[in-house]
Amino acid sequence: MIRYKQQERKRPARVINKKSQNRQGEKKLPKSNAASGFYYSFLTVILLLCLIQITISAVLNVSKIISYNAKIIQITKSRNAAKALNEQLQDNIKNFSNVTGLEAIARNNLKMSGEDEVLVIINANKPDDEAEEKDNIGKLIKLKKHD
Repeated sequence: MIRYKQQERKRPARVINKKSQNRQGEKKLPKSNAASGFYYSFLTVILLLCLIQITISAVLNVSKIISYNAKIIQITKSRNAAKALNEQLQDNIKNFSNVTGLEAIARNNLKMSGEDEVLVIINANKPDDEAEEKDNIGKLIKLKKHD
């Protein structure tokens, strides 16, 4: 029994709770509601401005992508047209290098003929001129009837 009593003496007389000791040691600082409200309002405004900036930049990037794609399509179309024109010019160069090609161009476009050929030109507009002449003749006939 003696040992038991000695052990009791070694125990502290009072047990201190660490959590309650920390709470007692802390001092509460008085915060003003107006200052914290202003701080939170300021942060909210800053975050809203950041959100607006992100939205605007996203919209601008999408519009740039659309316009660049349209430009790419336009450039590819013009490049394809240039290739087709280049091929046509290459064919024309081949035609100009041949004598028969030159003769065909001279006959069709320049209204030229060979040494032993006779050039005959048929105009498609001639019937309209003949119709006007017939109308004039018809008017003259009507005038003669009245005399």
